[in-house]
Amino acid sequence: MKFMNKEDFDKENVFGLGAENTAFAQYFIGQSYLNPLTDMKKCPLFLANVTFEPGCRNNWHIHHAKSGGGQILICTAGEGWYQEEGKEAVSLTPGTVITIPAEVKHWHGAKADSWFSHIAIEVPGEETGNEWCEPVTDEEYGKLQ
Repeated sequence: MKFMNKEDFDKENVFGLGAENTAFAQYFIGQSYLNPLTDMKKCPLFLANVTFEPGCRNNWHIHHAKSGGGQILICTAGEGWYQEEGKEAVSLTPGTVITIPAEVKHWHGAKADSWFSHIAIEVPGEETGNEWCEPVTDEEYGKLQ
């Protein structure tokens, strides 16, 4: 279900908005929010609810790992997009699960006409790291229906 009205979206966003994602703002077009669900000091698996305002998306990026690694997205509220380099974009709705292997260039974010949230899970691995690449252009994004 699409949500342009933030108050209606907040009722569906069961894991909460969190704080403005200022630490990674340079890698996003639009405003995103981050609500950590696990404490890295107590749990080796990091989970966070990431919320995107309508039209917000992150840059193309790659989760590198010598072994293991990657990311899992569990869509929880609103509607969004996920796209791997060289492939068509995938529509994201609550209940959609996306498994992203290490070394796959991709991006994800909200649809232009909806708030969107997903839980992001960093898959443990050996020698993991994230490489941020170029932004998803307005032209690329505007072609999505």
